[in-house]
Amino acid sequence: MDKPTLASSYGSDRNGLICGYLFLADAPGRPVSLDEALTWLAAAPVQGGREFVWLHFNLADAAAEQWMRTELQLVPEFFEALKEGSRSTRIEDAADQLIAVVNDVAYEFSFEPSEIASLWLTVTQRLAISARTHPLRSIDRLRQAVKEGCRFDSSVALLNHLLHDQGDVLVHIVREATLQVDALEDNLQHGKLRPKRAELGKLRRVLVRLQRLLAPEPGSLFRLLRQPPPWIASHDLDELRQSTEEFSLVLRDLAALQERIKLLQEEIVAQVGEQTNRSVFTLTVVTVLALPINIIAGLLGMNVGGIPLADNPQGFLVIALIVLSFTVIAGWIALRTRD
Repeated sequence: MDKPTLASSYGSDRNGLICGYLFLADAPGRPVSLDEALTWLAAAPVQGGREFVWLHFNLADAAAEQWMRTELQLVPEFFEALKEGSRSTRIEDAADQLIAVVNDVAYEFSFEPSEIASLWLTVTQRLAISARTHPLRSIDRLRQAVKEGCRFDSSVALLNHLLHDQGDVLVHIVREATLQVDALEDNLQHGKLRPKRAELGKLRRVLVRLQRLLAPEPGSLFRLLRQPPPWIASHDLDELRQSTEEFSLVLRDLAALQERIKLLQEEIVAQVGEQTNRSVFTLTVVTVLALPINIIAGLLGMNVGGIPLADNPQGFLVIALIVLSFTVIAGWIALRTRD
């Protein structure tokens, strides 16, 4: 009986393998196990061939990193990147191996900062290794494309496809965020402020984190494009350059959306300030209008002799007219002060 492939058993390999594919010339990826991948890598490469194997690992399995250290000839920079944790997206050359840190969002992304995580890759001419801790949307889209028969003529082409997928995911996030901002802006125009300030603040924090983590480090990319490893074809470099340029355009839209949110926050603060000023003024006017009657009531309520108009049958009317006069004068002064 044939040995079952590990690509169909998600995350079940004892060494943390999620999926493995072998890409031969002009053929879609064929699922392989770790043993099959090692056997193929140990064989002599075809002269001028661009075949490669892709292995995708789950770092939540502690055995994954140990297996990669033991069985694969990977540069130390890759394992150092794993220990560094989340950093901004970068692609650099280390002893003719590409080391990439690609930040991505969780598959069910709901604009929470905790749903942004990193994907680590190392790419050589015959091997592409990717590793992650949490399920991520872009790499899942890449796996689905491979399952559907997508072909890659080099390992760098696989990396470029991943970057394109990440750019598409980011475009989708920007569109969803724009719709949320549009809805919040409509509510703001209708005077619904109270529940929206926190939502805007949360959305802006998530977008800032996205921009900080997803923006490629220009220095490492510039060095790579200027002095690439000799095994990378020129058209793959052009695709890589195009991917990063398209990615930069999306990040500009992200920055513009952040600025729009900032302006909305300032508008909300201004409107809240105006409402507070109106409330304080109304309270002040009420206090001023009630002041004369409180003073006179306090004076006349004292149980002492000599209270004026105590024996006058028109005393109440006189006092009421005096209170009304003082109230009108106080109200006129308050309104004039506001103007």
